[in-house]
Amino acid sequence: MITQGASYHVSLILTLTINPAIDRTFMVDKLVFEDRGYILSQSEAAGGRGINASQVVHSFGGKTLALSTSGGEVGRRMEQSLAGMGFPFECVRVAAESRINLTISDQQGLTAKLNERGAALAATEVAAVHALVEAHLKDAHWLMLCGSLQPGVPSNFYFELIELAKKQGVKTLLDTDEDALLHALEAKPTVITPNLQEAERLLGRAILTRSQSLEAVSRIHAMGPETVILSQGARGALASSAKGVFEVMPPRVEALCPIGAGDAMAAALVWALDQDKPFPDCLRWAVAAGTASATLPGTSFPTLEQTQAIYNRVEVRAIG
Repeated sequence: MITQGASYHVSLILTLTINPAIDRTFMVDKLVFEDRGYILSQSEAAGGRGINASQVVHSFGGKTLALSTSGGEVGRRMEQSLAGMGFPFECVRVAAESRINLTISDQQGLTAKLNERGAALAATEVAAVHALVEAHLKDAHWLMLCGSLQPGVPSNFYFELIELAKKQGVKTLLDTDEDALLHALEAKPTVITPNLQEAERLLGRAILTRSQSLEAVSRIHAMGPETVILSQGARGALASSAKGVFEVMPPRVEALCPIGAGDAMAAALVWALDQDKPFPDCLRWAVAAGTASATLPGTSFPTLEQTQAIYNRVEVRAIG
């Protein structure tokens, strides 16, 4: 069964979050071991990497359609939250309860994030998600495949969707981890956006220095994707594509919560690429959005104006 949110005409950027969640965020006075902290505020909203990306694309004025699963009472609350976000969405109703993720941030900028893995999906439910994506590819310029795969979803699920998208001329951004990332690389997605920890797991080695980061970007690029953007948090990003290798350096800012910054980066990148902006400018928009997101409390996402203010201070340098 499929539920539908707001009406829409054309979806330029599809996002898929097969393992969505209610994101519960607590702001506390301090986050330390073996001592108490006090909760200052709390909130909850529909989340997951693709849903977060759709929020950013929508706030930038782009057209997006968010696809996800939804199960149980948590799924009902998630759909209610999605209905208030202003962009269209469709959910495949599944038997298992959707998950709840927890973020705790303090006033000093420390953050802890605890995610449920997600309950298993049946084969028929996985097939329904596949069919939903296929049905909307004809409207899309981009398909963003975002987040983890819960039990019951084959590790080659994203591989199959990338292959499907390529047959219809739809570009793909892949933002995932572990086996799902490894298998999907064989389909040669348009862009992948791993962070340092995801890149370390993919390559099976630590990435500590700038030279190691450059080597990692080169090795991952050779594994199949057209473009690799390695997110390095406060240090910005490294990118490798047919246009060359680039280092993207953000300004220093006071970070409040880094959770979701990578989602904002990926969304802004696709938003800019979809407008055929020069590649260095796309990188600048991406890092600006990620940086702006980190300056906001909780799991919050920047407006176009907030991102523009950071964009003007981001440096992009070609390497080699």
